[in-house]
Amino acid sequence: MEELISRLSDMRGMSGYEYRINEKIKEMFIPYCDEVRTDALGSVIAYKKGRTSKTSIMLEAHCDEIGLMVSGIDKRGFLSFVNVGGVDQRILPSSEVIIHGKRDIKGIIGAKPPHVLSAEEAKKSIKIKDMTIDTGLSAEEVCELVSIGDSVTLSQSVGRMLNSAYSGKTLDDRAGVAAVIEVFKRVKEIDADLYACVSVQEEVGLRGAKAAAFGIFPDMAIAIDVCHAVTPDNSKNAFEAGSGTVITIGPNIHPRIADKLFEISKKYDIKTNTDVDSGDTGTDAWAIQVTRSGIPTGLLSIPLKYMHTSVETMDIRDFEATVSLLEHFVKESDEFGEGWLCF
Repeated sequence: MEELISRLSDMRGMSGYEYRINEKIKEMFIPYCDEVRTDALGSVIAYKKGRTSKTSIMLEAHCDEIGLMVSGIDKRGFLSFVNVGGVDQRILPSSEVIIHGKRDIKGIIGAKPPHVLSAEEAKKSIKIKDMTIDTGLSAEEVCELVSIGDSVTLSQSVGRMLNSAYSGKTLDDRAGVAAVIEVFKRVKEIDADLYACVSVQEEVGLRGAKAAAFGIFPDMAIAIDVCHAVTPDNSKNAFEAGSGTVITIGPNIHPRIADKLFEISKKYDIKTNTDVDSGDTGTDAWAIQVTRSGIPTGLLSIPLKYMHTSVETMDIRDFEATVSLLEHFVKESDEFGEGWLCF
C-alpha cells in the first residue's frame, strides 16, 4: 500500500492539469475493474459489474493538487506566479518547485534575507505578489523553455517516517485515491455495481465530482478525503493521527450510510472517530449529495497534518482503517434490501 501511495503522491497533476496523470491512474485500475475511462472533464471512472446490478455504489476521491501558475517573466529571468487552489503563502519561501514548461525545470522560491529586512518588513509575512521563482537559468533560456500560464508544483516527497508516520506532497487527496484503488483490488465479487470516481478540480470548486456524479448517478456514494490531524498548534476540530478513520455526520451525510459505517466499524473492530459537521463539509461529498435528484452520500476522512504543504503527514494505520471500513461496507452491500436508504 505504501508503494501505491508513494506513486500517486509523486505524480504532478495540478487542478486543471490532471490530464498529465489520469492515464497513469487509469492503468492502476485496469487489473481490478471491467471498464475504465475518463469523462469530458478528465475524471477517471472505473466500473466493476455486480452479480445482480440491483444497486450501485460510487467511491470517490479527488486527484488534483494545489499549485502555482507562471504569471510573468522579468528581464533577468525570474518568474512571478499566482496560486491555484488554497496554497499557504507562508510556506512558499525556500520551497523547491518544478515548473512544467517545454520540459520540467527545477526551481526555488527565494525570499529577501533577514539581514536586509527593515524593521517593518520583518513584522510581516511575505506575500505571493512579492515572491519569485529562480531557476538558475539565464533570461534567454527561461524564455525559451517557460511560458506564461505554465503550471508549477511543489517538489518535495518524503515517504515513510519513523513508526507508522508517512509524509509526502498531495496526500490530500492521493491517499484517498490509493484507498479507492485498494478497495477495488480487495473486492472480487459483489451483487452491486461498483464505481470509482477519481475526480478533478476539487481544490478549485468541487467541479469534477459534480460532473462525474451526474453522469454515473449511483444509488449511493462515499467520498474519501482528509481532515485535520492534531499538531502542537492545532487541536480544535482535529483528530489524533493513528486514532482511526473519521466518519462524518451532519446534513451533508445520509444517516443510513453513516449508521452502517459505525455498525461495520464495531463489528470488525476498526478504529474510527466522529466528525460533527453542521453544514458544508468542504469536500466533494457536498457536490455529490445534490447532483441530479440527489445522491445519498457518506464521507470518510484520513487525519492529515500540515495540510496544503509539501510535507503533508498521516499515519498509515488511519489509511488502513479507511480501506478496511470501505471494503466491508461494499461487501455487506449485498445485504442491503430494497428501500434500505428510505426512512
